[in-house]
Amino acid sequence: MWIEEDNKLKRSFLFDDFSAAFAFMTRVALLAEKQNHHPFWTNVYNKVSIELNTHDKGDVVTEKDYKLAKAIDSLV
Repeated sequence: MWIEEDNKLKRSFLFDDFSAAFAFMTRVALLAEKQNHHPFWTNVYNKVSIELNTHDKGDVVTEKDYKLAKAIDSLV
């Protein structure tokens, strides 16, 4: 579940292994490119953590972030 905190939407995803986490990141990257809205994210082994906010609106959460979050959710 996404949480809104510190002017960001945040969520972590756990996978069976690194390969599954990396495959997820690849799919997210394609969505982000399509929407021209790119996440801040980290990956450690099977965990992917994503933070979303809109830089050109002053680093706050906007509809663009909710739209990308919803698209990301559709992948899992």
